[in-house]
Amino acid sequence: MFNKRARFEYELMGEGIEAGISLKGAEAKSIRENRGDISRSSVRILNGEAYLINANIPATGIQKYDPTRTRKLLLHKREIISILTKAKQQKLQIVPVRVYNKRSLRPNGRKSRLIKIYLELGKSKRKFEKKESIKLKDVQRDIETELKNSV
Repeated sequence: MFNKRARFEYELMGEGIEAGISLKGAEAKSIRENRGDISRSSVRILNGEAYLINANIPATGIQKYDPTRTRKLLLHKREIISILTKAKQQKLQIVPVRVYNKRSLRPNGRKSRLIKIYLELGKSKRKFEKKESIKLKDVQRDIETELKNSV
């Protein structure tokens, strides 16, 4: 699951970190089925712990369930300190870019499917920068169609 809105809203710096995410069973199943939305979500660090806020991950079969609840991100203390200091020094935001399954082997030889989230630091774009990126996409699309038609 990619966050297409992140590339539009932020100028991503390329420095990223992989984090685990604390989910309920039905939420993990939803992510494996690509049902979820992280386009409006953000990451906050509170009391030395990282949290994913406003990610919409639906879960079926659970009564009184809030799909946009706050979820804890699983990071080492040094990783949290590192990303927080970089964000504060350069006045950047921590942006969730994608959620994916990562396969790894358990000690007993079975495969386990771990759900990971990839975070990057990004600087918020201003309105005119967003308009420029839309214009560039339109020009690229026109060039590609011209090349296809000419061949």
